[in-house]
Amino acid sequence: MLRLVKILAVLAVLAGVAALAGYRYWESRLEAPIAVEETTLYEVPRGAGFHQVVRDLASRGILSDAWAFRLLTRLDPESLPSLRAGEYALEPGMSGRELLALLGSNQVVTYPVTVPEGWTFAQLREALYQAPKLETRTRGLSDDEVMALLGEEGQHPEGRFFPDTYHYHKGMSDLEILRQAHARMETILAEVWAEREKDLPIDSPYEALILASLVERETGAPEERREIAGVFSRRLERGMRLQTDPTVIYGMGERYDGNISHADLREATPYNTYVIDGLPPTPIALPGRAALEAAVDPEPGDALYFVSRGDGTHHFSRTLREHNNAVNRYIRNR
Repeated sequence: MLRLVKILAVLAVLAGVAALAGYRYWESRLEAPIAVEETTLYEVPRGAGFHQVVRDLASRGILSDAWAFRLLTRLDPESLPSLRAGEYALEPGMSGRELLALLGSNQVVTYPVTVPEGWTFAQLREALYQAPKLETRTRGLSDDEVMALLGEEGQHPEGRFFPDTYHYHKGMSDLEILRQAHARMETILAEVWAEREKDLPIDSPYEALILASLVERETGAPEERREIAGVFSRRLERGMRLQTDPTVIYGMGERYDGNISHADLREATPYNTYVIDGLPPTPIALPGRAALEAAVDPEPGDALYFVSRGDGTHHFSRTLREHNNAVNRYIRNR
């Protein structure tokens, strides 16, 4: 009897050692490095389950011990992450456990799309169409239909989207980027308008948006924005027409070929500020924050005219005679 007890004790010890060895081996397989030699993109499809992903990783040779991860679902199911759809960057040296944690995180691969200040809404839409791996839900829709999808039915889209760099992941759509850009412009415009100077010749945030778009399109020199805004503000106060070429170009639409003729300056479009009084009916571009701030905080002075020097900056003049001399110097002689 004593001999039997000893044998059973030895067997129990051996079984425990074997179980411990098996457990450690199993753990080692979970912690083993995955089989990638360089950063590798892996996509978790929408609705994919844990077993489906493990099988796929094994079939690609990324996981060599799929059995260890299937066993994990039985022995420790609470440790399993909830997989999230998207693309992930798998790195050399990453363990199987780290891989699973990554696939359950929000560290999806993202891509940038940049919308420069001064672009039009049409250029914004085209950039989103060209963005890799971004779904296009608005292709073929009119601007009015796009605005309706954004909950802004009847609103003109120009100028209402903030120019910036936006990041997206595979599975997102152009409509989501537009929604972000629209919300950012609404927020920033409200902030800027709340800090506006007193006695401006504009009466609403939307007029500030329009004026800022003119400032944005008139100069590429950041230090000139407030000075340009000052000229426009003084002309509005005095009832002078703004006479800014970018509004003519915007009113010409697709007819613009890089040149403006005298006939174009006289053409009665809703945007031609050589013909209409005051501001155009809508913005003509997407202004950035600096242009918005300039529109509500114009630089004081007495200049009423400006002309391009041809290097991205402008010559500012107080009188028409001085302005005409500057035009002769910088435009006609050139």
